[in-house]
Amino acid sequence: MKIRSAILRQSNLPQPYAQSRPISIETVELSGPGPDEVLVRIAAAGVCHSDLSAINGDRPRPLPVALGHEASAVIEAVGSHVTDMAPGDHVVMSFLPVCGHCPMCAEGRAALCEPGYAANAAGTLLSGARHVHLGEETINHHSGVSAFAEYAVVSRHSVVRITKEIDLVHAALFGCAVMTGVGAVVNTCAVSPGESVAVIGLGGVGLSAVLGAVASGAWPIIAIDLSQAKLDIALSLGATHAFLATDPDIVEKIRDITRGGVRHSVEMAGNPRAFSLAYSITRRGGQTVTAGLANINSTFEISPHPLVGEERTIKGSYMGSCVPSRDIPRFIALYQAGRLPVDRLLSSTGPLDDINAAFDQLHHGEVIRHVILPHG
Repeated sequence: MKIRSAILRQSNLPQPYAQSRPISIETVELSGPGPDEVLVRIAAAGVCHSDLSAINGDRPRPLPVALGHEASAVIEAVGSHVTDMAPGDHVVMSFLPVCGHCPMCAEGRAALCEPGYAANAAGTLLSGARHVHLGEETINHHSGVSAFAEYAVVSRHSVVRITKEIDLVHAALFGCAVMTGVGAVVNTCAVSPGESVAVIGLGGVGLSAVLGAVASGAWPIIAIDLSQAKLDIALSLGATHAFLATDPDIVEKIRDITRGGVRHSVEMAGNPRAFSLAYSITRRGGQTVTAGLANINSTFEISPHPLVGEERTIKGSYMGSCVPSRDIPRFIALYQAGRLPVDRLLSSTGPLDDINAAFDQLHHGEVIRHVILPHG
């Protein structure tokens, strides 16, 4: 079938993207689903820094690539081996397909699925297939999803069926922002009620982490960003304190509030300075967790002494250490119960044709989550 899809052919073009237009909206051919795959009609797809990192070259992808990884959809058709889903089901995408049987999946660490990671790196689906073509040219898939399009074919292991009672525009946010941000707090950090949490970097993922800290009963909850507007949003969502990252006394102030530093410091900005700040405000015996996607050439330096003398912990968090089939439904249930007001992260919606301008807005911090509606 012929569909319209957002294709990235060259990364690291100059800004503004509305002028350089790194993403082109092209009419391409989408082949039908294989035995363990499904065809979906994309309902909504969030504009995220993971896509931006491919556009600006921070995290190179095999090109050309059909972008988009945070999305909700409705199943149109299923492959011959898919028996637990049917046309009409509402689903949320997972940006890492989960095979369910590799060593990492067997340990319950689906976010580290080895075949899923290999497929994403190669630009294929979990089966190794590529379903997007333009004449003789084959287009790579982004994170096994390629959701900036009218339709997509994805692995059965890249989708989670959800209730039809939730707005599909809001549901899209659970595929990355919520799964990564809330998951980093409840899964990676395993925050207990009354424990202190700081979140550095308040994009969609960082503000989701604030929501996760609130739902976990953390106190205090400290929000840190370069934007006062984002600090105000964090406070409205339940953060107890907020600081501009440029405050020269920020470390001393936070250590004073928390009597020596926070128990859990979560870095979501994706740069070494933010990570250094996160580490600096972590208390003795505390942990510094990063889920930020820094440039692949970025580095940071620390003395190993505090790791021993203060029993510090440094951890990475990918996909919020989530098992998508477990965590997406439970996070949606919390949203329906009023415990995770994810809808407040939605800044705006827009058509597929305006996608380059949408990434300009994201780069400049003008939106928390802009959502593309491929069908208007």
